[in-house]
Amino acid sequence: MDYNHIIEKLPYSKPFLFVDSLTHVDSNGVQGSFCFHKELDFYRGHFKNQPITPGVILTECCAQIGLVCLGIYLLSETPDIKINDLDVGFSSSEMEFYLSVYPGEKVSVFSEKIYFRFNKLKCKVKMYNAAEKLVCKGELAGMIKNSTNGT
Repeated sequence: MDYNHIIEKLPYSKPFLFVDSLTHVDSNGVQGSFCFHKELDFYRGHFKNQPITPGVILTECCAQIGLVCLGIYLLSETPDIKINDLDVGFSSSEMEFYLSVYPGEKVSVFSEKIYFRFNKLKCKVKMYNAAEKLVCKGELAGMIKNSTNGT
């Protein structure tokens, strides 16, 4: 299934868009991927001779795929709501990191909804590298609503 309509609703653009594709979305979770291309600007100064992807960027990738994409899907399931402009607020994160992600690596993010109520979404997220090894995992929460009609 093509989930590009969800990606198009994201309130981000390059160079701060960390979603290339979504492979599965339903009311309980989402799966997607992103490739950290070698040309991304933050690699120029993050460890001179051995650049790695900063943990805050890995967390952002997990949040964009695992939290915001799922939130867009969940809001679109609500009758009589048209998603136009989104207000997104990140409220909490608890992440554990196990492996580095190097320039040129592709990662996959898997998210499982814990709850979605009163526009607050909380999810468990896991990120894997191309070798299917766990890079990081944790719980993320945020508020997501359609700013046009306040829902």
